[in-house]
Amino acid sequence: MVFPLMYASHKQLNTAVKVRLWCITMNILLVYPEFPDTFWSFKHALKFIHKKAGTPPLGLLTVAALLPTDWEKRLVDLNVTLLTQADLAWADYVFISGMVVQRDSARAIISRCKENGVKVVAGGPLFTMEHDQFPEVDTFVLNEAELTLPPFLADLANGCAKRLYTSTEFPDIQQTPIPLWRLASLKHYDTVSIQFSRGCPFNCDFCNVTSLLGHRPRTKTAAQLIAELDGLYALGWRKNIFFVDDNFIGNKKQIKTEVLPALIEWRKGKGNMAFNTEASINMADDPELLRLMAEAGFDTVFVGIETPNEDSLTECSKSQNKGRDLIESVKRIQRAGLQVQGGFIVGFDHDTTSIFQQQIDFIQKSGIVTAMVGLLQAPLGTRLFDRMSKEGRLVADNISGDNVDGSTNIIPAMGLETLREGYRKLLSQIYAPQPYYERVMTFLREYKPPKVRIQLEPQYILALARSITQLGIRGVERAQYWRLFFWTLFRRPRLFPVAITLAIYGFHFRQVVELHVA
Repeated sequence: MVFPLMYASHKQLNTAVKVRLWCITMNILLVYPEFPDTFWSFKHALKFIHKKAGTPPLGLLTVAALLPTDWEKRLVDLNVTLLTQADLAWADYVFISGMVVQRDSARAIISRCKENGVKVVAGGPLFTMEHDQFPEVDTFVLNEAELTLPPFLADLANGCAKRLYTSTEFPDIQQTPIPLWRLASLKHYDTVSIQFSRGCPFNCDFCNVTSLLGHRPRTKTAAQLIAELDGLYALGWRKNIFFVDDNFIGNKKQIKTEVLPALIEWRKGKGNMAFNTEASINMADDPELLRLMAEAGFDTVFVGIETPNEDSLTECSKSQNKGRDLIESVKRIQRAGLQVQGGFIVGFDHDTTSIFQQQIDFIQKSGIVTAMVGLLQAPLGTRLFDRMSKEGRLVADNISGDNVDGSTNIIPAMGLETLREGYRKLLSQIYAPQPYYERVMTFLREYKPPKVRIQLEPQYILALARSITQLGIRGVERAQYWRLFFWTLFRRPRLFPVAITLAIYGFHFRQVVELHVA
């Protein structure tokens, strides 16, 4: 997963340019596009705890921290508030960043800006991959902006800003500053994101992370992470923190010897803040790593499982998943105290029609409750994109960015209608109430966290009450809900908050599946 990051370092600006920049008075409006109703939006689940969005925009808040301190800055996150005419009238520039799934909202924002005569500066993954499709944007600051934002700021100070700033190099992220969290109204969010590393040592055929961020994981220092956490804690943040790294354990030695010990020390006396992240399945091979992660406060990890089909794993160069008992690897992670959220794909050339039932069986047996299953897509910049293009099987350059909308930009070997029909049945099966709740119980039997947070805040007590009303009284899953409710209460009482949370997640997933499968 690639998050919309735009960073820069003023160390690359000479003194004369800095003086000119600081002499310019600017009103900068940072605008984050709206997410549609998708698997990861959690829109239906967030309503249970009165939150409007999952996370504030990490990239834009970091950009804000790099702009001159005397420039006025405001954040408008369309996932929690509206973009008003007064906002646009105030702004000299609108800075916009986003992911591919936010494309439609981004277009609408840019059109409004142009109608109101406001200049637009755009960056982040969406525009890095598709900048030629946004003719109304005034300036693109693409790739990693530690390298591309300073030249733009220098040209802006000299009155000669160009339209495109890009780079093929990968910067040192130890110069990345602490995001300007004060611009965000954190009360509207369930989770806050921070980043430790960029890049991934693997080279999966369908993934554009390495084309955007490189193969060699570049990392921050443990001191940087602690400074960011201290900043959030000083603002009163006491909830979930998501490390957005595409592979948190890409530099396993540094994680084990520096980062996790620092996090363990930092957490002392700070209650039950929970961390979650993304990592590769080979974390299951390192018991010490798993122990340290659980002790540091990690309770959830997203893992790209992709497929139980070994031939398809070979096809997509998912070497780290091959030659292992994937279900046992998942259960090893669960037993260490980490819930595994899984990514799955159907539509590889080596997939036959039996793959749909194979995926269902795997997901159920593994106890992966949050199972994101999508059709194979070929993002621009990937080896899969190049191969599909050469074979004449590419039907569009762009992908939707929505992992469960049943779309693909390639012609699948098994035939598009066969693939889509099998996919619809797969989603309908795994998120139907009975198999979903059975999977929750399979997970809870394995899950052995060292500590479980007991949320006594009013919003979580209210969420429990709402779950009883929405799921236990009105819901189609009434019987399954009450079975899980009492089974957990009597068999695994420490995990009762986890069980209710997953029941609420199931409600969200069913709404999304019904939206796409209907």
